[in-house]
Amino acid sequence: MAIARKMNEFSQRSSWIRKMFEEGARLKAEYGADNVFDFSLGNPDLAPPPGFKSVLQALAAEDSPGMHAYMPNGGYPQVRAAVAAQIGTEQGVPLSQEEILMTCGAAGALNVVMKALLDPGDEVVILAPFFVEYTFYVDNHGGVPRIAATDAQFDINLDAIGAALTEKTKIVLINSPNNPTGQIYSAGALAALSGLLDEAGKKFGSTIYLVADEPYRKIVFDGYTVPSILQSSANSIVVSSYSKDLSLPGERIGYIAVHPGIADRKPMLNALTLANRILGFVNAPALMQRVIGQLQGVAVDCGIYARRRRLFCDILTGAGYEFVPPKGAFYIFPKSPVADEVAFVNILRDQKILAVPGRGFGAPGFFRLAFCVEDAVIERSAAGFKKAISLAR
Repeated sequence: MAIARKMNEFSQRSSWIRKMFEEGARLKAEYGADNVFDFSLGNPDLAPPPGFKSVLQALAAEDSPGMHAYMPNGGYPQVRAAVAAQIGTEQGVPLSQEEILMTCGAAGALNVVMKALLDPGDEVVILAPFFVEYTFYVDNHGGVPRIAATDAQFDINLDAIGAALTEKTKIVLINSPNNPTGQIYSAGALAALSGLLDEAGKKFGSTIYLVADEPYRKIVFDGYTVPSILQSSANSIVVSSYSKDLSLPGERIGYIAVHPGIADRKPMLNALTLANRILGFVNAPALMQRVIGQLQGVAVDCGIYARRRRLFCDILTGAGYEFVPPKGAFYIFPKSPVADEVAFVNILRDQKILAVPGRGFGAPGFFRLAFCVEDAVIERSAAGFKKAISLAR
């Protein structure tokens, strides 16, 4: 085989979302786009906030020398300072520009963090359900993923995490609001987790870093808030992007925020900056850095996602599905009415509804629905969801 065996295996494991996307394209060509209900992709459909276009146009029209040149690998100092001020306010921990590194999205940020922290064989504890690419990011840098289950509400399970910790544990990776469940971990749960990691670090004579992936921080419902990771643990790192709250997934712009009191702060910052360069990112996109530097504190209208969430939850409840209502993000993660969720996803597909099996997220028996689609798509899917569950039973 021409390609690496590992990549061939990874391609098979990561193919669920791609398969549903391709199936959606086929169904839309056959039946018409209006007759297919595609909830497979977490691709935000809202336009960026109005201020984005004016800022982008103004910056694109500038003709200053060096507009498109290299900058420090960590990003423009003035942008990092602006991000530090905003994130410091959100997290309740003062940050300087030194603790901020601009990255190529949250995915780039996670790879930079793992490159900087992991030696071959080091372990990363990941909470299931999890974003499908986490295990691949860990492998990219010689790490070993260890999966810890969450509880019945998809909340932190300290016993499961404690059982997964070993002398090789370097990172515990969390994602809140969570993709695919929409769960938000409470301040109490995070404090307990931080205490668990501190005790484990003392036991093993090591530092275990708490890394939080937070691209959905501003997409929350029913008055929920996302507690501060930086307040919960001094050995914490936040990675995020502007893909969801500014609807800019294709622009690949994000950041790393490092707790100012983190262990080995200076070597850590140096390693992160070097990793950003040698992974091939070099630096985050210059134009987008300047844009988001002027849009701190701006976000899309979360009320639109909240309306769609209510609509979708009402449809699923009326049809008899079991699920934990999401507190944030734009996904619902219902329990499959039959043990084999792949079989049920195929029943949904026969109703021209596209969902993603939960096993791709480390949670077989469930399936993911993304509600970053027009209200009408959700509304028209109601009959299909009722028909599918009746066929399954």
